Amino acid sequence: MPRYALKVEYHGKPFSGWQRQADHPSVQGAIEAALAKLQPGEHTIAAAGRTDAGVHGLAQVAHCDLIKDWDPFRLSEALNYQLKPAPVAITACALVDDDWHARFTALERHYLFRILMRRAPATHQEGLVWQVKQDLDEVAMQDAANRLIGNHDFTTFRSTICQAASPVKTLDGLRIERVQTLGGPEIHFHVRARSFLHNQVRSFVGTLERVGAGSWTPDDVSAALEARDRAACGPVCPPQGLYLADVTYPIDVFAL
Repeated sequence: MPRYALKVEYHGKPFSGWQRQADHPSVQGAIEAALAKLQPGEHTIAAAGRTDAGVHGLAQVAHCDLIKDWDPFRLSEALNYQLKPAPVAITACALVDDDWHARFTALERHYLFRILMRRAPATHQEGLVWQVKQDLDEVAMQDAANRLIGNHDFTTFRSTICQAASPVKTLDGLRIERVQTLGGPEIHFHVRARSFLHNQVRSFVGTLERVGAGSWTPDDVSAALEARDRAACGPVCPPQGLYLADVTYPIDVFAL
């Protein structure tokens, strides 16, 4: 059975997350239903990561196994037709080896989080950013973020329902930049790691926003990390500004 890698873009607002659920719409469920229209029967796809309800995908990666040999471009076109009107798009498709796996072959995940800083309500960006009314100090936030980079016990920054076997993870990068957009100034968080704990990125952003607003200091973030206690975490930010932006593999199969 040929295996195909899919690069997936989606708007997370109408979904209860990536993972298939019996009674709620999911991105995985939408793609599997589209596959069933091309090849009758049950389909189970695997993804590089599971995003929560309301989180968006710019370049999520999944794979599927089919009986028929498809031209990858034709498969992406057929899936996009069947996915309408759901806000899900297959932006690239590639034939891969049988042992290639969207999750286990991945080397690194890159998440983007956007904070819009303006008092007027968001219109065009509504549902795509976390809006705050005050200006944030990105220099102080970067100072605090630097304390989180590296190999640490991230118990403070993971959900109490996280199912990971260990809270120890290596954070490869956490870069913060100010970006001037047509809708107003934004703070962008670029977060990179091989894998993440449940709610880890949103816990980072919610805590660092408190630093940018002046309620916390960078030293407070260091103390929270060292506490290894979920109660020491700052507020968890809402999901709508979070994007799975990229997944890195040993070979970019979509560029071949």
